[in-house]
Amino acid sequence: MKIGELSKLTGVSIRSLRYYEQQGLITPIRLENGYREYHNLAVEQVNTITFYLGLGLSTEQIAGFLHCVLKNKEEFCQEILPIYKQKLAEIEKQIQTLTMIKTNLEERIHSIQTENIQSTEESFPVTQTK
Repeated sequence: MKIGELSKLTGVSIRSLRYYEQQGLITPIRLENGYREYHNLAVEQVNTITFYLGLGLSTEQIAGFLHCVLKNKEEFCQEILPIYKQKLAEIEKQIQTLTMIKTNLEERIHSIQTENIQSTEESFPVTQTK
């Protein structure tokens, strides 16, 4: 199949497919006219690549175990578990950083709102009527 057909079948842009090829994740046959010709299994390869990209893995990380997972279950691919653990650690660090930023923003919002209330009360003192 041609690159356009592979793109339609997988929902992956032609540009991304060319990038996957540059990264060594997929390998088409080059016809005499220079066109790329993909095997029917390329659909499964691209879907697998998309799955792992969705987990936040880089194409370099995927290249390290793609061949194994296409032939076996993940459980049999020793390369994948350290990558999963590394990615999880990265995500946990990002969550900590984002939580800290969120707390700081909440504190700033509260401070500004409190200051605005105090300024309003000072500008418009409440008079008590008898």
